[in-house]
Amino acid sequence: MKQAKRLQSLMLGALFMAAGMPSWAVVDSPGGPAVRQMTFQQPVTQIAAEINTLHNWMMGICLAIFFAVFGVMLYSIMKHRKSLGHKSASFHESTAVEIGWTIVPFVIIILMALPATRTVVAMKDTSNADLTIKATGMQWKWGYDYLKGEGEGISFLSNLSTPREQTMDHNVAKSDNYLIEVDNPVVVPVNKKVRIVTTANDVIHAWGVPSFGVKQDAIPGFVRDTWFRAEKVGVYRGQCYELCGKDHAFMPIVVNVVSDADYTKWVSDKKKEMAAMADDPNKTWTIDEMKVRGEKIYAANCVACHQANGKGVPGAFPALDGSAVVTGPKGPQIDILLNGKNAMPAWKSVLSDTDIAAVITYTRNSWSNKAQENIVQPAEVVAARK
Repeated sequence: MKQAKRLQSLMLGALFMAAGMPSWAVVDSPGGPAVRQMTFQQPVTQIAAEINTLHNWMMGICLAIFFAVFGVMLYSIMKHRKSLGHKSASFHESTAVEIGWTIVPFVIIILMALPATRTVVAMKDTSNADLTIKATGMQWKWGYDYLKGEGEGISFLSNLSTPREQTMDHNVAKSDNYLIEVDNPVVVPVNKKVRIVTTANDVIHAWGVPSFGVKQDAIPGFVRDTWFRAEKVGVYRGQCYELCGKDHAFMPIVVNVVSDADYTKWVSDKKKEMAAMADDPNKTWTIDEMKVRGEKIYAANCVACHQANGKGVPGAFPALDGSAVVTGPKGPQIDILLNGKNAMPAWKSVLSDTDIAAVITYTRNSWSNKAQENIVQPAEVVAARK
């Protein structure tokens, strides 16, 4: 099998080279999809294992019904065809047949429903979780907040780690997981019940990891939940499973399952990192400092909709270059970033006051914009929140 895969990869590589295109060997993704995968990913939770078993069990029942029904049909057609001298029977009803095709389907339904119901009930039982994490979908990234358990208070954004221009450039060599790799993965301890609370800032998204047997819609204005208990250390991958816009394919989900000791260390390091990044909202920044910081915030959070040149997407996302909101008084722009408007999500729970001030300052001084009120300080954002 390995030799066959290698031969196929070599043949594909030769084909690409002949066509003048770069070639990359296609390999399995640990914790994600595999080459020529025909069934579910390898389960690492009990629920995922039960889903696989149910799938195989029900497929077996369906195949048995298929062969039984069509076997009888083919036998009847061949054995009782007119060319052999058979004549069709004429009868009105059969009590035995009526009872048979009522009881047999009922038994089949029970055989399928009982194990399925048990698994579905278990999937919905999010009680007594060791860790609770809120996953917020937004165009086009995930935001995570650790609400309860070890790590409470940690929050971060998770973006596709491959630069957007590289995902479209076929001449740039990429990693095997370039479309399913993120800059900040979710980290959880092994053999602990993790409750995932889902919601969204803008449109419907869906959080899911196939190896966990988990998929839950994230709907604006609603809070839904699911759970998993990973039984094996490793990196596991999923994606947004609801069509949420033009960059739907670029918001992967990565969960890093680690040992208890490694998780405790990660929590400690993450909190130190967050403390180091925390800014004094009363600090007065220079315009150059704000622009440098704002450019990074814009590239990470805004460029997908408003584009690097600030021109936006006509009919979908407004341009910032030359916008009356951006070049006018800064109060309305601060309010829009904090509370959102139309397709624009609210950023007050995602970005810090300093980050919001920085990205506003950047937009007011970029492209052709030369706003009269050209700098926003964090203290002004703090005041606008009240």
